[in-house]
Amino acid sequence: MTATLRHSAAERLERLPLSGYHRVIFVIIALAFFFDSMDLAMMTFLLGSIKTEFALSSAQAGLLASSSFFGMVFGAALSGMLADRFGRKPVFQGSIVLWGLASYLCSTVHSLDALILFRILLGIGMGMEFPIAQSMLSEMIPASQRGRYMALMDGFWPMGFVAGGLLSYFLLPLIGWRDIFLVQAIPAVFVLAVRFLIPESPRWLEQVGRHDAANTVLLGIEGKVMASLNITSLPEPQRVPTVEGRRAGFFAAFAQLWSPQFRHRTFMIWGLWFFSLLGFYGLTSWLGALLQQSGFGVTKSVFYTVLISLGGIPGFLSAAWLVERLGRKPTCVITLLGGGLMAFLYGQAAVFGGNVTLLIVSGLLMQFFLFGMWAVLYAWTPELYPTSARATGSGFASAIGRVGSLLGPLVTGVVFPITGQGGVFALGAACFIVAALIAGVFGLETRGKTLEELTAV
Repeated sequence: MTATLRHSAAERLERLPLSGYHRVIFVIIALAFFFDSMDLAMMTFLLGSIKTEFALSSAQAGLLASSSFFGMVFGAALSGMLADRFGRKPVFQGSIVLWGLASYLCSTVHSLDALILFRILLGIGMGMEFPIAQSMLSEMIPASQRGRYMALMDGFWPMGFVAGGLLSYFLLPLIGWRDIFLVQAIPAVFVLAVRFLIPESPRWLEQVGRHDAANTVLLGIEGKVMASLNITSLPEPQRVPTVEGRRAGFFAAFAQLWSPQFRHRTFMIWGLWFFSLLGFYGLTSWLGALLQQSGFGVTKSVFYTVLISLGGIPGFLSAAWLVERLGRKPTCVITLLGGGLMAFLYGQAAVFGGNVTLLIVSGLLMQFFLFGMWAVLYAWTPELYPTSARATGSGFASAIGRVGSLLGPLVTGVVFPITGQGGVFALGAACFIVAALIAGVFGLETRGKTLEELTAV
């Protein structure tokens, strides 16, 4: 028997048993995340070839590697405010169309300026998609499983990274880097699955006062959950703290991030995203090019980068388990400190003769911890804000992180000629240590609590 309007959207969603329907929603959102991540990761594998074709300096290559992140800063900030004002679903669809179009345009370029422009456009689409995916999934999955599924969604990041590397490894010698961008534009048709299979967030509909629409969506979700589990009734809803509805405009949602209740969280999560991504992209965007600089050929450097990236798969799986067992905060600190240590060791391996075994082992462990870090970031961030500002909060945290993302490759391009690979990876390790300190000292534990309980804290 389904609940009526006397129960809130949160109460009706939280009482739902996890079902095949939840997993379908998860897979669709996670696949969109996968294709987006593959596009973003591709520069790691193609930068060396593009650098050679256009005869780029290290600084120019760093600018190209950072170009997507310029767009992501704008896209992440804009999409969060749009989604809190107009809904999660339409913004999510628009982001997929935009990055598909931009990937196609990247395949047509014959100048560095054009490629940078279209990579910025691609970044806007990707920046829009990431925080909306976080908000949509966090608002659909019950609290008892939310952290695990959010972390598992982020696991499609390393899989997208590995898929991008495999695509490059097999196709780059055959069709060149332009046609690889063309191939990556094809998954944009995936927007059709979002259009027909993903509902608008009932929490958001209720928050903006569209109670009849929220009830209609909830009835559909409840019916699909019962059909998926082959049951005829659902558990009675349990009391969840009531959150006052507010129709947040662009600036109202942003202002909420800096209200006395949430500004401590905002400072913490912005600092965590900034330093984590500054270190991560300062290193990973250059992995293939730095291996080539150490004397490895293009094909071999791509192969080693893909191999190293495989460490991210057990990394995010471990983090998905730990965020519900240990909590978000300790898992975040562990992954950042582990990633920092392994990044430092990887840099030393590169300095002392480029020993292949040491490079691969330290690289695998580095990616194990760093992709675990990503899983925690994506699980933790949307839990810190209310429904009226969740997408805005996630979007601006991501945007601040993208500032770190675009600075990372630029800094690497400038620092590398001065300090070599050892200095580059030591700098990355320092960024991760700073991020770990921010999470450990200022972080709020959110494990096991509903989104509404966290809003009331």
